[in-house]
Amino acid sequence: MQSESTAPIYKRVVLKLSGEALRERGARENISPQIVREIAERIKEVKELGVQTSVVIGGGNIWRGLSASHRGMDRTTADYMGMLATVINGLALQSALVRLGVETRVQTAIEMKNVAEPFILGRAIRHLELGRVVIFVAGTGNPYFSTDTTAALRASEIRADIILKATKVDGVYDRDPTTDPTAKRFEHITYTQALTQRLKVMDSTAFSLCMDNKIPIVVFDMNKPSNFTDIVLGKKIGTIVSE
Repeated sequence: MQSESTAPIYKRVVLKLSGEALRERGARENISPQIVREIAERIKEVKELGVQTSVVIGGGNIWRGLSASHRGMDRTTADYMGMLATVINGLALQSALVRLGVETRVQTAIEMKNVAEPFILGRAIRHLELGRVVIFVAGTGNPYFSTDTTAALRASEIRADIILKATKVDGVYDRDPTTDPTAKRFEHITYTQALTQRLKVMDSTAFSLCMDNKIPIVVFDMNKPSNFTDIVLGKKIGTIVSE
């Protein structure tokens, strides 16, 4: 159970951001510098609490591999394009963090020496221990895996205490709350419930990986500026998925 605290209750976290989180609703541009800066400010606030902070970011604001494959493109090619989109988003977030004085490293699962570090587990952990924010991009480096699965994998590898999945809604519901006003929000659900009820918050591979490695997930609304900090301080926000 989560409890309120004046100090962080987590030592090391993975923040999962969708690519859509970087886009202003209704705007033409794929990345809003203003929104990226606001997200960077929230990450800085958590990092300054002494929390080792890493980020896994999606690329859906630029390209969705699965959607493209449904329209006839080769799935492997489409997924690699999606991985490259996450690199663009990761670099945008890094730039905003550096402007705020936050030392940041981007680590990519697909080698591109002039752009980012390769993902090396020991190096990633060392960066976190030194107080740097680490942004993981390019997914797992393999097609057919989502960035939700990347978050579960990286959290397992770096031994994170929790995954904080930022969304546009305030938790997990039994039905889509945007279309059904009677939808019920869960305060807590188990991994098994999430899998059997096919709750579309994370894909089944990500849920299974978190379940196997006992990594809890908090699903929360990123649009409320204080939520990220409040969660690491132990406040009950959103929905927690755990055993």
